[in-house]
Amino acid sequence: QMQLVESGGGLVQAGGSLRLSCLASGRTIRGYAVGWFRQPPGKEREFVASISRYGASTTYADSVSGRFTISRDYAKNTAWLQMNSLKPEDTAVYYCAASIGSTFDEGSYWGQGTQVTVSS
Repeated sequence: QMQLVESGGGLVQAGGSLRLSCLASGRTIRGYAVGWFRQPPGKEREFVASISRYGASTTYADSVSGRFTISRDYAKNTAWLQMNSLKPEDTAVYYCAASIGSTFDEGSYWGQGTQVTVSS
C-alpha cells in the first residue's frame, strides 16, 4: 500500500503564495502519476494539476495555469504544488493522488487533504 500525506496549507492573503507537499510512503512515487485536486466549500472536487509517471509531462487546469506548478522529488518521495498569485476562489481543501494508471479514481491512492484559505 501507498500512503499519501498532504501538508503546507494555511491562510494567505490574495496575491500570496503557498507550497503544498505530498509525502508518499510504502512505495516510490517514480512509477506513479501524481495529481492535485481541490474541493471548494460546497462544490465538487476538481482537477488542479498532474505530472505523469516518470515525470515526462505536466497538465494544469485552465484556472491555475501560469500560477501553479507541480513537481516531484524522487529522493524525498514527495510531490509539490507551488501556488502563486493566489485568489480567493482558490480556497479549498487540496488533495494529492497517485495512480499507476492513466486516470485518478477510486482505485488510486489519495491523501486526506490540506486546507488552503485565501482572504480578499
